[in-house]
Amino acid sequence: MTTLRDSDLIKLLDEGESDRVEFKESFAGSAPKSIREAICAFANDLPGHGEPGVVFVGVRDDGSLVGTPVTDELLRNLADMKTDGNIVPPPSITVRRVSLRGVDAAVIVVLPSDSPPVRYRGGVHIRIGPRRGLATAQDERILNERRRSGDAPFDVQPVPGATLADLNLSYFETEYLPQAFAREVLEANDRSREEQLAATKMIAAADDPTATVLGLLVLGKNPQDFLPGAYVQFLRVDGTEPYDDIVDSEDIRGSVADVLRRLDEKLKAHNWTSVDFVSSSTERQAAAYPLPAIQQITRNAVMHRTYEATNAPVHVRWFEDRIEVISPGGPFGRVTAGNFGRAGVVDYRNPNLAEALRTLGFVQRFGVGIPTAQHLLRQAGHPEASFSVDQSSVFATIPAIADQAGEPP
Repeated sequence: MTTLRDSDLIKLLDEGESDRVEFKESFAGSAPKSIREAICAFANDLPGHGEPGVVFVGVRDDGSLVGTPVTDELLRNLADMKTDGNIVPPPSITVRRVSLRGVDAAVIVVLPSDSPPVRYRGGVHIRIGPRRGLATAQDERILNERRRSGDAPFDVQPVPGATLADLNLSYFETEYLPQAFAREVLEANDRSREEQLAATKMIAAADDPTATVLGLLVLGKNPQDFLPGAYVQFLRVDGTEPYDDIVDSEDIRGSVADVLRRLDEKLKAHNWTSVDFVSSSTERQAAAYPLPAIQQITRNAVMHRTYEATNAPVHVRWFEDRIEVISPGGPFGRVTAGNFGRAGVVDYRNPNLAEALRTLGFVQRFGVGIPTAQHLLRQAGHPEASFSVDQSSVFATIPAIADQAGEPP
């Protein structure tokens, strides 16, 4: 990562707004939206500088410093822009308070993405000198080509032999696109279907319609023909040990949306509800587990697992006293066994799949799935989930409440 010293920041300040620099006087009014657009544009780095872009908060258009307080709340709000789900794939940014010429300001340093195009609410924002704008079809082609020439994540690697015939193009046009792009972007869209598929990273390029891993996972008619482990194996065990009788089992296959929806149906069907007629004059029902907590952990497993060089599925095993979720692939990047599950410690093995799941509504925010699940479990009176993490897998155990374990009444 390129480190910008205070002297570097002063130099950028003196040079004024450019395709690497944006000034914001405050965080009020429309500033949050325009700052996100600037972050998106700097992450796309259309000019190809290969250098970080900087958003100064607390600086007037003429480069003079305002001198307003840079509070911890402001810094948190700026840092949250990385993971609030509006900018996808999540950009690499740092946020800090600096003192420039004796006056405080906040700075956001944005690294160029290695997986462009980056989008803010469906639009690909770019920097044109000191101004922001939406990318043209030619701009997007440049960004797509840059992605292919770099060390792209596995989820956007083309899959040899996978063609447009392997993708559900009707679903792409009628379901995915309207969720991926803002309405005004679609209305102004003059791109061909191949250009749209390339822009969303479902194929390698408009002139190379080889389906990517992402394309097969999101749009594939039979993704497991090419990615054998891309499914979830569900088991309901009548007991507490793996060798006890299995009362329900299914290999849940299909596109990632199909897999998650059918898995949700399984979770709901087995989340037996206890009925209390004793402690109250009216019937009270309580689910065995808080369903959103289980969904957070299972969706996290599907999103962050490795799809590369493995035939292993995600395992969801429901016992009388616990649920186990096993995800192939250990921690990735800056996530380690020691900091796994800690709020704010985030990295993405499959950043583009994360973007697609956000588009499809399965993920609302990035980087908070496990902390959210733990909060929901505590709120429902459950013990927290435990995690065993090694280099080959992440093993989650969600305990039942002791008096709710067992068969339904």
